[in-house]
Amino acid sequence: MTNKLAKLIFYLGTLISLVLFLALTFDTHRQIQTLTHADQLSEQVVAGKQVWHKYNCNDCHTILGFGSYYGPDMTRVYWRRGSEGIKAVIRSPEKFTTWRKMPRLPVTDEELEELVAFLRWASEIDTHGWPPQDQKLRGETGRAAALGVSPGAVLFQEKGCFACHRVYGTGGQQGPELTHVGSRLSYETIEKVLTDPRSASPRATMPPPVVSHEERDQLAAFLAGLK
Repeated sequence: MTNKLAKLIFYLGTLISLVLFLALTFDTHRQIQTLTHADQLSEQVVAGKQVWHKYNCNDCHTILGFGSYYGPDMTRVYWRRGSEGIKAVIRSPEKFTTWRKMPRLPVTDEELEELVAFLRWASEIDTHGWPPQDQKLRGETGRAAALGVSPGAVLFQEKGCFACHRVYGTGGQQGPELTHVGSRLSYETIEKVLTDPRSASPRATMPPPVVSHEERDQLAAFLAGLK
């Protein structure tokens, strides 16, 4: 190969790479408003991002690829724990963390609501399946899809039940595994436990879920269907 041909290949390859880079950059910027749901960037969401930085959450957690890997990735934490689950962990982290001790932060109730709003917004950003460890309940893949069609499944997420209970590999382990709870307990028994957790065990530390009668029925129906 002559020097002239080598230079031609180098310049041509560089030019093609530059064109591809610029095209992909332009395409990303063209879609960014849609991918990030920029229309949902409310004042509360923006305030929540400020709370995230105020307490240096990135020192331990990663979100959207930025941060540390000491604690769990938070990009899809809203899918895993829901609003009440996130609040419970932040208010009493010692109940939910093991050797990776999360400090109890002096977060006000208003800041907590703002932080949850920010994490909920972040969870809806289309990251093309990254990080890969989380699946949305209302998604179209795996067993999660079967759960997502139920109002009770959505309540299970939104009321923070995943903070303590695991279903099909997702959730905490402070409470009993509920993947096949419907094969162990009847609908009536589950509804009774949801009304008064100590009816199943006097030593139960689970607080009664703050739900309406209709929501309790939906939760019981969802759990009774897990067989």
